[in-house]
Amino acid sequence: MYVTMMMTDQMLELPPLLNGEVPMMHHVINGDASQQVILVQVNPGETFTIRREDGTLQCIQGPAEVPMMSPNGSIPPIHVPPGYISQVLEDNTGVRRVVVTPHSECYPPSYSPALSPTHHLPPPYMTHPHFIPASHTAYYPPASPGDVPPHQYYQHRLPPIYTEEIIPLYNMSTFLGREEYCKPQPKKPKERPTERQSLSRVSTPPSSSYKSGPTCSATPNGYGKNHTSSAATGGSGGSPGNKRTDRRARGSPKHTETDQQDPDLDTRRDQDVPSGMDKPQVCKVQARSALVSWSRAPQAGASSRGQTDAAPVSCSYELLLTEKSCEGKYRVVYSGEELQYTLTDLRPDTDYHVRVSAVCNSVKGPHSEAKAFTTQSAPPETPLPPRLSHRTKSSLTLQWKPPIDNGSKITNYILEWDEGKKNSVFRECYFGHQRHFKVMRLCPAVGYTFRVAALNDIGPSGFSPEVVFHTTGSLPQMPLAPRLLRAGTSWVVLEWSRPSVCGPDEGITYTLEMQDDSKGPEFKAVYSGVELSSRVEGLSRSTSYKFRLTTCSAEWRSTPSSILVCRTSADKPGPPAAPRVTAVTSHSFCVAWDTPQDNGGCGDLTYLLEMCEGNLEAVSQWEVVYRGPLQEHVCKDLNAATHYSLRLSACSSGGHSQYTDSLLVCTLSLPPGPCRPITVQGSVKHREVSLQWGGPLHGGENEILMFSVEMTGVEEEAEVTEVYHGTQTECTVGSLLPGATYRFRVHATNDAGHGPYTEFLEVTTAAGPPGQCAAPVITLTSHTCAVVNWETDESSGTDISGYRLDWGRDQDSLGMVYSGTETFCEIPNLEAAASYCCRLQAINQVGAGPYSDLAWCRTPAAAPDAVVSLYLQESVSSSADGEPFSHSTCLPLAWDEPNSNGQEITCYTIAMGDTLITAGNTTCHVIRNLQPDSEYSVQVRAENAVGVGPFGPILQVRTKPLPPAPPRLECVAAGPQSLKLRWGDGNNRGSSNDDNIFILQMEDRNQRFVPIYRGPSHTFKVQRLSESSRYTFRIQAVSEAGEGPFSDTYSFTTAKSVPPTLKAPRVSQLEGNACEVTWEIVPPMRGDRISYVLQVLGGRESEYRQVYKGEDTVFQLCGLQWNTDYRLRVLVCRRCSDTSQELCGSFSPSAHFSPRRSNSSPTLEPSSISTSTPKALTDEQFASLIVLGVASLSILIAYLLQLLI
Repeated sequence: MYVTMMMTDQMLELPPLLNGEVPMMHHVINGDASQQVILVQVNPGETFTIRREDGTLQCIQGPAEVPMMSPNGSIPPIHVPPGYISQVLEDNTGVRRVVVTPHSECYPPSYSPALSPTHHLPPPYMTHPHFIPASHTAYYPPASPGDVPPHQYYQHRLPPIYTEEIIPLYNMSTFLGREEYCKPQPKKPKERPTERQSLSRVSTPPSSSYKSGPTCSATPNGYGKNHTSSAATGGSGGSPGNKRTDRRARGSPKHTETDQQDPDLDTRRDQDVPSGMDKPQVCKVQARSALVSWSRAPQAGASSRGQTDAAPVSCSYELLLTEKSCEGKYRVVYSGEELQYTLTDLRPDTDYHVRVSAVCNSVKGPHSEAKAFTTQSAPPETPLPPRLSHRTKSSLTLQWKPPIDNGSKITNYILEWDEGKKNSVFRECYFGHQRHFKVMRLCPAVGYTFRVAALNDIGPSGFSPEVVFHTTGSLPQMPLAPRLLRAGTSWVVLEWSRPSVCGPDEGITYTLEMQDDSKGPEFKAVYSGVELSSRVEGLSRSTSYKFRLTTCSAEWRSTPSSILVCRTSADKPGPPAAPRVTAVTSHSFCVAWDTPQDNGGCGDLTYLLEMCEGNLEAVSQWEVVYRGPLQEHVCKDLNAATHYSLRLSACSSGGHSQYTDSLLVCTLSLPPGPCRPITVQGSVKHREVSLQWGGPLHGGENEILMFSVEMTGVEEEAEVTEVYHGTQTECTVGSLLPGATYRFRVHATNDAGHGPYTEFLEVTTAAGPPGQCAAPVITLTSHTCAVVNWETDESSGTDISGYRLDWGRDQDSLGMVYSGTETFCEIPNLEAAASYCCRLQAINQVGAGPYSDLAWCRTPAAAPDAVVSLYLQESVSSSADGEPFSHSTCLPLAWDEPNSNGQEITCYTIAMGDTLITAGNTTCHVIRNLQPDSEYSVQVRAENAVGVGPFGPILQVRTKPLPPAPPRLECVAAGPQSLKLRWGDGNNRGSSNDDNIFILQMEDRNQRFVPIYRGPSHTFKVQRLSESSRYTFRIQAVSEAGEGPFSDTYSFTTAKSVPPTLKAPRVSQLEGNACEVTWEIVPPMRGDRISYVLQVLGGRESEYRQVYKGEDTVFQLCGLQWNTDYRLRVLVCRRCSDTSQELCGSFSPSAHFSPRRSNSSPTLEPSSISTSTPKALTDEQFASLIVLGVASLSILIAYLLQLLI
């Protein structure tokens, strides 16, 4: 077992076993005291026992490391088992370890004992609720259950009290109080190699090793005889005698009684220690920022003790960050109570590691596992300013260094300059991947400002700081500012002087630049030349402009001169808006106006209002009645009923505007006096009367008067009506009643008011024709008759002598239907469902009165009219239900729709003899299932919702006879490629069937019947067929009655083809009296095998004899006679595989052969064989003649048959 001790600021990583299995105890640790951690290393096969807060024991099985903390920094006495000793070693990192090793008698003496073998843990460790090392069985269990009884674990006598205390830890970082690292006191250099060797060679023996050792102590509890003495001396060193001084020299100061009786010690023990935290999570990773979040730290101490009512412990969190590697140096970037933090100021494309720890009540927990992440790439960093590598009078060569690319390769650079204008406006002068550029065509002794930026696939960087470089040469003198000669509203003329330092022969170019505030702060060139003056056009009026001058020659360019500010002149304003007149009285009125749309560039305007008395034609002299900036003026002390003319103008520093159009204003006059009496002008008519009157006696000459004429009846309570209003002194009053009495009066009106009325004038109209009658009343008695009634009109004052009634379908077709004294009229013979109108006119001795308003009526609907146009359809479309149509059993009827009489026709009824057939509302119908070749009488009537109409005229129709039946089809002759078909009786050519047309159809590959013949013939030969194939046919007969039905299908099969005729065989003489016969090969026909038959005719034989039959095409003939003529021929036989029938073709032409006694064996071709008689026909020629004759005879027979058919 190893007990390792280190300072508390030393970072400690624990194995995963302790984090999950060993409970944690929280303590309040005084930050002023030095703290050390002791690692108890439990070897394999050993057990380390601690006590929980609830009093139960927990055994930790090795291998494991149990961290414990000493609050006062001292190393307590360590109790070791019998046969073991403990010693304190320190490695090169400053970590001190208490190594418990076997005694030299049990193991080779490789360790120098530094502590007494009887070192033990003092009583505070025994009574501590978390740590019980009292018995060695807690560290090393016995080999068998009977070695040490269980009751000896707690009945053992306790060692002397030790003032120090050790606290079990399971994460060192939980109790770290500060970030600084404190190293222990240095040791002598000569001891470190030995200590490192001891640490490397320490091994724990098996549990039986210390039992069987003869020299090892056999004390069960591990306490020897020196137990009391060591406790009396303090026990802090663990060894008697002078070794206690060495123990304290290692950094464990002696504690006083006050430390042992610290009242806050129990409080620190009860505090919870935060357990290990989960790995933090990183999201929203950007180029320079990332969001780190973590979960809340669990409280392991509270959970292990089972406390549920304890107050929640407030925890803060520390976030640590390092770059490149998780083993690097971490720095704290955040400390607080939040559970997330946004990292900023990160470097792009850089690997980072973060970890988090919790601090609860000043107790720091362990660090979590490190979380790695990589920031994204970003645009390059801002480069350094470019530097000058070379310059001349007209060029500058610049160079720059590449900045940090931030994870993406730099692709281009952007170099900008201000063109020497010093206006902070930069333009691009170079774009590319080079890191240098030469700027050409510059002016001498002129400073240019440059800046550079880098560009990668992510984006551009910021521009570098601006830097100014000057070209070489002497700086020319700044020219004087230009001078203003003249200024107009849209132009200025400027002049300047030639520089005094320039020679008379030196060419100087002047550039005049102007700044317009409305277009921006930049100066733009408006003139460039050698003249000493310039006129600048296109300027705005009353506007300030800035001008400066720059001079340049072939070798230099001066800086801009000082600025000249000049202003264009103002223009004369536009005319004001037309004046308005309000509040007109008899002696005054008010005039107001608006500002002109164009003020000429000057805001201060003065208005001039002029007025004169009289109208526009009689204007004598204008008088200014107002001058000032106001836009309103009141003209007073004017004459009543007088005309005044007004005009307005505006003036400013730019000039005087045009006058507005003259405005004529008339003041109001006084109310007029009474008019002269009203009189009748001319004769009084029955409908109108003309009146006349005079104006007031006292009135103005130019005064405008309005006259109002009123009319009323002679009754006292009659209503007064105005019949005229105007400026004339006469009027005509119309729309009067004949023979009626009316009273009239008049008065005058002007702007000031109206005058008094005149006396009433009574007028009686003359008698006239009757007035307008009231609209007549129409009463319908039926759909064909109407009665019109009207009332007598007595408003004319004269007896009515008669009435006139006009009747028609519309207003344009009105005609007189009645004239008389009656007040009613009956009108017959009307149409059903038709609209009619009428009007009435009264007549007396004077004349006819006006027509009344139109009266309308509409006759009711009636049954339809008779169907008069009934006929048979020529072509009939197929019905929707697919029912066949035949003219022999069907009658396709059609008719024209009759007049429906105002109601839609719902159906038609067809009468055929005593049978009634109901059809729909269509105008056609097919009557089926009739007798062929029969005559029928047909009538049709229409029906609607009102009733049934009459039948129309009778139509006599006759059905056609039945179409012919299909004939019987048979095959007369079947060839390999043709079928000759016959139907009907071909010999009865004079029968009635000669008028029929036959349609022959054959089924194709798609199982559809295709017509192959149409005509009157009874035979047909189907050509171009395949051999031994089955074909299906059907036939149909067509006559005048129509197309008959198709016959049943007939199937016929073509014959097999006979093999072809071969050419004459070839004969070759062999040695002796033998020969070899060869003939051409015939391929298998539709899978049937082919065999050959060879026949020979020789000497005096009269018939051919068969010498060979087989499938070979070569045969050797032996035993021939010398000088004897032989004839050889071959035929082909076809063996049918389906019927086992053998079909033989024709013999080939014969080949002549005569064996000769000769040394050579000639090969005889059929063409080279000659006969003894030159004029005799060969077999080939004879066969050709036969074929030619048969062909000619076939053609002749076919021609004759065609003529007969």
